[in-house]
Amino acid sequence: MNPSDSAKTCPSHSLRLAAGHDPAKRAQILEGAGRVISRMGYDAASVNDIAREAGVSKGTIYVYFSSKEDLFEELMDEVRESLFRELEAELERPGTLKDRLLRYATVLATRLCSDRVIRAHRVIIGVTERMPEIGARFYDRGATRGTRLLVGFLEPEVAAGRLTIPDIPLAASQFFELCMVGLFRPRLLGHMPAPPTEAEVARIVSAGVDMFLCRYSAPVGR
Repeated sequence: MNPSDSAKTCPSHSLRLAAGHDPAKRAQILEGAGRVISRMGYDAASVNDIAREAGVSKGTIYVYFSSKEDLFEELMDEVRESLFRELEAELERPGTLKDRLLRYATVLATRLCSDRVIRAHRVIIGVTERMPEIGARFYDRGATRGTRLLVGFLEPEVAAGRLTIPDIPLAASQFFELCMVGLFRPRLLGHMPAPPTEAEVARIVSAGVDMFLCRYSAPVGR
C-alpha cells in the first residue's frame, strides 16, 4: 500500500488539530475560567480550579495559555471584542446623527451594565492593586479604544459642519459619562443589584444624547 492509500484510510490524521489550535477546546477553557474567576476572584482561583471547572487537565490549559494572567486577559478580550463589534455596527448603520448616537449609547450602557461586564470590572479592580499593569492594559484596550472609536465617528461630523467641537477626545469622554450617569457606578458597587431595564437605559441615554447635541450641534444656518 502506498502512502497516499494509507492517508485515505485514516482521515483522522488530516483532520486532527495541532495541540493548542482547537477553537472549541479554547472556548471550553475560557468559559470555565470565566465561571471560576467570577465566583472566586482572580487571586483565589487557581489553574487547578479552572481545569476542573472546564473539564480539562492542567497541562491542557498550559498548551493554550502561557499563564493564568494570559488566560485572564484573553477572557477579558473575548468580552471586549464582542462589545466593540456591536458598537461599530451601530455607528455604521444608516440614520441621522442623533439616531446613531442613541443606538450607540444604548448598546454601550446596556452591555457595560450587564452582569458579565460588571463582574469583569470587579475582578479587574481587585487585581489592579497588586498588578497595576493589568488594570492599565484593561483600560487601554477598553476605554481608550472606545474613545478612539467615537472620535473617529465624530471627526467627519465636525468636518461636515454638523457639530462644533473644539476638543473631540474630551467630547467623546463626556459623551460616555453622560450616557452612563446613574447606571454604571451603582451597578459596579452593588447599589443597583440587577441590570437596568430598557426603559431606564432609554431615559438616561436620551437625556445624555440631548445634552451632548445641545452643547456641540453647529448653529442652525451655519
